[in-house]
Amino acid sequence: MLKKILIANRGEIALRVHRACQEMGIRTVAVHSTADASAMHVRLADESVCIGPPLARDSYLNVAAILSAAAITGADAIHPGYGFLSENARFAEMVEAHGLTFIGPTADHIHMMGDKIAAKDAMRKLNVPLVPGSPGALESFEEAREIAERIKYPVLIKAAAGGGGRGMKVARSADELEEAWQVARTEAKAAFGNDAVYMEKYLDRPRHIELQILADTHGNVVHFGERDCSLQRRHQKLVEEAGSPVLTAAERNALGAQVTSGLRQLGYRNAGTLEFLYQDGQFAFIEMNTRLQVEHPVTEMVCGVDLVREQIRIAAGEKLGYGQEDVQFNGHAIECRVTAEDPESFAPSPGRVNTYHAPGGLGVRVDSALYSGYAVPPHYDSLVAKLIVHAPSRPQAIARMQRALDEMVVDGIKTTLPLHRRIMADAEFQSGDYTIHWLERFVARG
Repeated sequence: MLKKILIANRGEIALRVHRACQEMGIRTVAVHSTADASAMHVRLADESVCIGPPLARDSYLNVAAILSAAAITGADAIHPGYGFLSENARFAEMVEAHGLTFIGPTADHIHMMGDKIAAKDAMRKLNVPLVPGSPGALESFEEAREIAERIKYPVLIKAAAGGGGRGMKVARSADELEEAWQVARTEAKAAFGNDAVYMEKYLDRPRHIELQILADTHGNVVHFGERDCSLQRRHQKLVEEAGSPVLTAAERNALGAQVTSGLRQLGYRNAGTLEFLYQDGQFAFIEMNTRLQVEHPVTEMVCGVDLVREQIRIAAGEKLGYGQEDVQFNGHAIECRVTAEDPESFAPSPGRVNTYHAPGGLGVRVDSALYSGYAVPPHYDSLVAKLIVHAPSRPQAIARMQRALDEMVVDGIKTTLPLHRRIMADAEFQSGDYTIHWLERFVARG
């Protein structure tokens, strides 16, 4: 087993990894920028190393500083969390090249799945269902026009190296195609340094369904069910559920069997999440995240498994030690992402937290690095807490989330807590009748 793990991240996810390590008897090293010197993950870790000034490019994305911190502290592994360097294939390669264990997939698989065209091609070969569209990158506008006419409008132009909605444009008719093509390529080049784009059929009322998997280095692959991540604003998830209000056990089992079989053929290792659009009873693969997801706690609550612990065990070469038949799904879980933003305008709201009170009680979990007096820095992602609840049924989970939201206090900065209270009280949400477009309309209604 690994003896000391450097956590190459910050905030709640760094704290989450630290807690798993503590329970396993593994020492931790926190790295931090000067802006995070008093952060909770720094306070609780066994050791800490300052790796640079506030800007992420000078600290949390500074590979040389992170590897140096691992060397001087004698760490034997690095956990990248999510975001920052977690899906950087070059970083994974360099970690291994320095004799350290990278707690995640191989660099080859990170690279493959980081290119959405390569990822779709790999899934096509494994017979995983795809959204109709171009077989690869679009070579010209003429090719884009021909494919759009074949698969029918509306269509979606997407950046091959994209994410978070950048480099993504909808064309609802032939008249809109050229502008969508040009804007998507320009945005993709600016955001990712790569203007390659591809085309998919635009689905008008899909849900966003993702499947959590774990794979060890001995050929064992197991899935832990689905998460419904359809409640999104500008392609950013705000609320997630496990399982989905619309999926049946038969649909889950069929998709899970197909995915685990494919990843076994691929030789994949560690944690991964495959994301699909789901409409009219049909799944269509859109991408794979080769890391731990922000929303992993809802899966943990429903399945009773510590996904971070499993990541560490797999990286240490251990077998999963259980099969698909051993994975049980119990009850329903919901996660609300609490961000330091104005709940109406979504303008960032960094600053000092005067009072912080986390809710509690049966089936309530809070993943957060907040504390009273903590100053939320303006340099990073606005996520400050994840409120997760678990209950025997979805209605009970909603009621529990409403109670927990009413208990939670974050005073001194604006947060999205009021928005989450509105969502939980809405009749359409409570019925489970929503798609990926629902939240944008809900927010616009005010």
